[in-house]
Amino acid sequence: MTLRREAFLDHVGKRGAYGTTEEADRAARVVLALLGAHLVGEVRAQLAARLPEDYALILLNPLTSAEPLPPERFVRATAAWIEGATEQTATWDVSAVLSTAADAAGEDLLGQILLQLPAGYDLLFGRPQPT
Repeated sequence: MTLRREAFLDHVGKRGAYGTTEEADRAARVVLALLGAHLVGEVRAQLAARLPEDYALILLNPLTSAEPLPPERFVRATAAWIEGATEQTATWDVSAVLSTAADAAGEDLLGQILLQLPAGYDLLFGRPQPT
């Protein structure tokens, strides 16, 4: 089931403790653009189908990444794209957006998403996997 834009931003906003919808939207746009650069094929399309249209298009028209970024570099890249962000605030942004995306994806699709990403992304999605 696809989340409505308002519901998606509400979840991101609460998890990120943002003061405005615009802050939640900014975080969602940056994080999903970076995530889209790391996902391919049917997995990316399936996740996009479960996101609001604005964010689905961002995920489907990603930046290009030569190689998947480890989680720490993903957070640093997020910080670089959000004005005034630090690695600490970017970790918060990434977690708020990716945990909301994980809820939209469901456990089966999330498992497929994590297979396409370097180890450690399970924590960014708020779904620590057993070792």
